[in-house]
Amino acid sequence: MCGFCGFVGETKDREPVLKEMMNTIIHRGPDSDGQYIDDQAALGFRRLSIIDLAEGSQPLYNEEGNLVLVFNGEIYNYQSIRKILEEKGHIFKTHTDSEVLIHAYEEYQTDMLNHLRGMFAFVIWDNKNKVLFGARDFFGIKPFYYYNENGVFVFGSEIKSILKHDLVKKELNLNALETYLTFQYSAMEETFFKNIFRLPPAHFFIYKNGKMDIKRYWEPVFDAEDKSLEEYVEEIDQRMKESIKTHKISDVEVGSFLSSGVDSSYVAACFKGDKTFTVGFDYDQYNEIDYAKSLSEKVGIANYHKLITTKEYWEVLPKVQYYMDEPLADPSAVALYFVSQLASQHVKVVLSGEGADELFGGYNIYKEPLDLRVLTVLPKPVRKLLGKLASLLPFDIKGKNFFIRGSKSIEERFIGNAFMFTEKERKELLKHKTNAPSPFSLVKPYYDKVKLKDDVTKMQYVDIHMWLWGDILLKADKMSMAHSLELRVPFLDKEVFNLASRIPVKYRVNKHNTKYALRLAAKKNMPEDVANKKKLGFPVPIRIWLREEKYYNIVKEAFTSNAAQTYFNTDKLLTILDDHYKGVKDNSRKIWTIFMFLVWYKQYFEV
Repeated sequence: MCGFCGFVGETKDREPVLKEMMNTIIHRGPDSDGQYIDDQAALGFRRLSIIDLAEGSQPLYNEEGNLVLVFNGEIYNYQSIRKILEEKGHIFKTHTDSEVLIHAYEEYQTDMLNHLRGMFAFVIWDNKNKVLFGARDFFGIKPFYYYNENGVFVFGSEIKSILKHDLVKKELNLNALETYLTFQYSAMEETFFKNIFRLPPAHFFIYKNGKMDIKRYWEPVFDAEDKSLEEYVEEIDQRMKESIKTHKISDVEVGSFLSSGVDSSYVAACFKGDKTFTVGFDYDQYNEIDYAKSLSEKVGIANYHKLITTKEYWEVLPKVQYYMDEPLADPSAVALYFVSQLASQHVKVVLSGEGADELFGGYNIYKEPLDLRVLTVLPKPVRKLLGKLASLLPFDIKGKNFFIRGSKSIEERFIGNAFMFTEKERKELLKHKTNAPSPFSLVKPYYDKVKLKDDVTKMQYVDIHMWLWGDILLKADKMSMAHSLELRVPFLDKEVFNLASRIPVKYRVNKHNTKYALRLAAKKNMPEDVANKKKLGFPVPIRIWLREEKYYNIVKEAFTSNAAQTYFNTDKLLTILDDHYKGVKDNSRKIWTIFMFLVWYKQYFEV
């Protein structure tokens, strides 16, 4: 695990520029560093030592020295790949998983990606042919950003290192701001910085002669097989235990995050380690520590936990948004910051439960197609009429939203797990016109690929391509690496997905529960009440805080700041804030979305 950065193209003072880029991401790799510089390319590396502690420093080279690698991630099947490559005559100098990538590229070129099992982002510089090859893993677990302007290609694990390059101008991307207001995260390949982009998951690129060619190398495909529930439950349990075992490959101790939910509980109960880590808040409905302690005791693992105070939470917000690179309005990111901080005091690697919901159908919203079935069986004109009539009712009438949502198709109502501001609302909020795409135009390409599937599968497919890497994996990577901690996600394994993609929807989401088959598999390893527990996420009491005078005033100050006045109609912001404070309407998530942008903006444009 590490961070990397670099550039190809004309750059003055190449070594000092690269060094500053590397120092900016030292938190990703405090154990050692390395660099490669020639007349065209500069590659920098910061290392967090996990495998082959003595000899695993990067950059790494092939036998002839014409291929140079910097890599972030873990290749879990590297030993079997290495054996094949050695039989083909490749000579290895280290015992790292990293070196496998160079020799695999020599042997298979870009097809090497189909041989990998793991999480990764990397570049390989071919100094003989002057070609840069780079790739990102199947689900987007590890980040990859790039800038390709002014005759230079700049890349890195984090945006903050790219901003250190002399030719990169730091400018706010208003298109990203507008889409963020709807999604709560940056939902495009564009980032919040003009001309800086993210490489999508399951894509690779070739950069040569100043041109970048990006291609997709893998796609998640759902294709259900009608086997018995019992067969699937047994297969899930076997596959998950194998994945957890594989994800524990390390030369340092591995721990596990643990909440009260089934995902992290399943991983913790099966990982056969010694330490789990949990955080909570000083509110009963926002505290999972007692659940975690109880499960840890039952499976014989020590649980380390921390109660996050309200003061600590609010004070760390600027630091969280700095490490995030781009604003993220998900309040659980801060909880992840603290649990990562706690874990980093004891271990270098943790397992976590991200990805289970997207693969196995875990979000509560996935039950909506079942709940709305009484309406969706009606002719479309009838549904539309009912929805139109419902929209005329007062906002607090019970059942109003049921009829409105039931009048729409899944493609018209679902853009992912977060939907903060409508297009109309965000236009009213923003002072500047943008060219931001509509939220539904962003998800349409994914709906088009699964148009013959059921609604639940469509929702999962959209979340895998939007929410998973835009929110869930973004905060997992950035918050763990802020503390030099490697986070591994056994659910987001290619072999696990191959199984999950075959499970019929009736075993994913039904009248009994979400993640139905997964919960039955988990029940084999933990108490039934934990396996059946309703999905909570990382609950954070922002709704309560924003009705307290102290925190209301903190947000109000931000909502009247120079930045707020530059980009927003502040009277609209204050109305949203006051309505929540007075108890008129729960606007907590909308308030938080805007507030997190302003906190982030201050870190990157005003400090």
